[in-house]
Amino acid sequence: MNASFEWLKAFVPVDADARQLRDLITAHAATVEELVPMRSDLAPIVIGKVLQAAPHPDSDRLWFTTVDVGGPEPLEVVCGAPNVAVGKLYPFAPVGTTMPSGVKIERRKIRGLVSNGMLCSAKELGLGDNHEGILELNIEAKPGTPFLAAMSVGDMRLVIDVGANRPDLLSHMGLARELAAISGKKWQLPQLPGVSSAGVKTVAAKGQGATAGINVRVGNDTRTRRYLALAIRGVKIAASPAWLVDRLASVGSRSVNNVVDATNYVLHEFGQPVHAFDALKLKGGVTVRLAKPKEEIVTLDGQKRTPPAGAVMIADDERAQAIAGIMGGRDSEVSESTTDLLIEVASFDPQATRATRRALGLTTDASYRFERGVDPGHAAVAALDRVASIIIALAGGRIGGDAVDIVGDLPPALDLPLRSSRLKQVLGADVPLAEARRFLDAAGFDIRASNATELKVRVPSWRADVTGEIDLVEEVARFHGYDRFPVEIRPYRPTTTTDDPLWALADRVRRAMVGMGYYETRPMPFVRGGDATHVRVQNPLSEDESCLRNNIAETLARRAEHNLAHRNGDLRLFEIGTVFAPGAAAQPVERVHLGILLMGQQRPPHFTDPRPPMLDEWDAKAVAEAAAAASFPGVVEVVASADGLWDIRIDGQSGGRVFRVTLDAPVWAAPAFGVELRLADVDSRPAAPRGQHEYMEGTAGRIAVDRKFRAIPSMPSAELDLAVLVPTPTTVADVERVIRASAGELLESLVLFDQYTGAGVPADRRSLAWRLTFRHPERTLRDKEIEGRRAKIVRALEDELNVRQRTT
Repeated sequence: MNASFEWLKAFVPVDADARQLRDLITAHAATVEELVPMRSDLAPIVIGKVLQAAPHPDSDRLWFTTVDVGGPEPLEVVCGAPNVAVGKLYPFAPVGTTMPSGVKIERRKIRGLVSNGMLCSAKELGLGDNHEGILELNIEAKPGTPFLAAMSVGDMRLVIDVGANRPDLLSHMGLARELAAISGKKWQLPQLPGVSSAGVKTVAAKGQGATAGINVRVGNDTRTRRYLALAIRGVKIAASPAWLVDRLASVGSRSVNNVVDATNYVLHEFGQPVHAFDALKLKGGVTVRLAKPKEEIVTLDGQKRTPPAGAVMIADDERAQAIAGIMGGRDSEVSESTTDLLIEVASFDPQATRATRRALGLTTDASYRFERGVDPGHAAVAALDRVASIIIALAGGRIGGDAVDIVGDLPPALDLPLRSSRLKQVLGADVPLAEARRFLDAAGFDIRASNATELKVRVPSWRADVTGEIDLVEEVARFHGYDRFPVEIRPYRPTTTTDDPLWALADRVRRAMVGMGYYETRPMPFVRGGDATHVRVQNPLSEDESCLRNNIAETLARRAEHNLAHRNGDLRLFEIGTVFAPGAAAQPVERVHLGILLMGQQRPPHFTDPRPPMLDEWDAKAVAEAAAAASFPGVVEVVASADGLWDIRIDGQSGGRVFRVTLDAPVWAAPAFGVELRLADVDSRPAAPRGQHEYMEGTAGRIAVDRKFRAIPSMPSAELDLAVLVPTPTTVADVERVIRASAGELLESLVLFDQYTGAGVPADRRSLAWRLTFRHPERTLRDKEIEGRRAKIVRALEDELNVRQRTT
């Protein structure tokens, strides 16, 4: 949504410049993504500070000055203004600048002294008629600052990101209502030069009616919510006045003629699309109907289009004249010969408009608003009167008769309560009901009744997103300002319930493990078991998983074997889960453990280190120490064990162990090591004191990460080694870029594992070797596919980088 700063100021006289207005709208209504100066011709102008000024030795009227414009050295400038003063700031045009008048600033000699630019007057910048002296700037800005960044001159365009649920903000009127609620000032429709109300009157009809002898029919199957038509006769098509051309330019719309510009003006002012037909080109009456099979229409952009089934069309007695809600037709467009108009203001069904727009691949300002929902309420009549008033003021003519107003099925008015108790409960702060009333009233909500504790609010027709009391609370919160709410926790605010101590402990441990590069697994706790140390499930799903595990290593080992079966031997896994042991009573003893499994290479291979060392028991000891330190506040010791590798002691008490993990592994697999750390007994965890966030603090810092989980691939991978001869100046990054671009989406990894120079390799080249791993998510790759990708990669490397495959 493009909005004009000056246009909004004409609606609501807020005491703010463009940047302050941007911040207001962003804080309370919708995000302003960009602020675009409309005076882009002033972009080269910078702020200059006069350091020295003396009379020109060969002239009574000229001054010779030294000006700081932010460069390494001050510039010498000859100035003819009488008001130049040392220490003052002025707009400065550097050499090469093209001024708004078209004059190009050049380095030139004036009366024997060289001038390197120009200090500018208001008239030279197109900001006024004063040319007697240069424009003195009473601002604080560093020399060299762009003039447009330091000064609010001309109009500014606000580019606003409007959510799909707020179509009312796709207009200056909608934004004006928001600003009125925020600022406490009243909004009003801007006064336009020579424009006064046309006094349009409407006659309500059901299904069909007439205006100025033109019959209008609306089919029920079109789901049109409202359709107004008005005839204006005796107009004269001409160019638009400057104020209208500038208004449209400020929102990125070009001027066409006075009638079309009037319709576009109302679209951006009210958010209500308006279409003008040449009434004399219409054959008979106007019908809003569904498109006929294979029906064709030439739209205003000159394209012949076939609307899809279900598209809503505006047609006369012979042919379609417009695609409803999207674009008018060429046969009835307004041209220089037009004298009579039929003005259409409507509210079409959003879903039908969206479906047609997608099928045609055609997006317009009108369709953008119709498919989000155009207000079918009283604003439609106001928009019709506004466009008629502008057309008559600019193009002459007269109203042919009362407008026909065909009303379809409109949603009923919605009345909602707003209780002061609910406001306080949700917001956690006491916003007076009187203040809430002021906000809602200024935003267009109708306060039907009120007392000391409750308001009865009628939702306006343009706010279909407000459906419950909680939405009214949100409106009050927005206008009050989110930054004004207290940051401390108060009664009824979310997060007042303390976190479970075990959850807090697990969260701390999880962050520490992920920060060390470990992946979390979450398997089911069922294992084969079979001895007295396991708890048997009464109704197991299978005998292979008939018992509950008594340590995390049992399930981590199965995950490791699954990875080894898929030729992945470099593993760093952990799990925080429950283990079970037989208890004295009927119920088993439950404990929460941290289990860790590590095996494989210490780091990924690199051409400088193609065979990294393997993880060993000392690496497992280091991981155990870090995990224990992140889990408990006590003194952590890892000491040698008689039946394993190491025992983990917390404040002298046994807390876990480090051990070798026995796996059903292939011969190439590296040794696996495990860590099992006891975190808590489920039945004997201490209750957290009231108001305390966690009952213990670890010594490891919290590590913020953002990890996304994805399923482990189920299809086998295919590896391809590629050795190439690379010119010496060519970088590895350039080669990898070409390989990735030509390998396609099935490339899973790309690893450089070798570099060689010497015998057999030309002196101006080096041999580099990459290992490419391909994998399809749903099937096994064929050899022909891999070879085809190899050939494509080799061709791309040779064509783009002069890189050849090494054959010997």
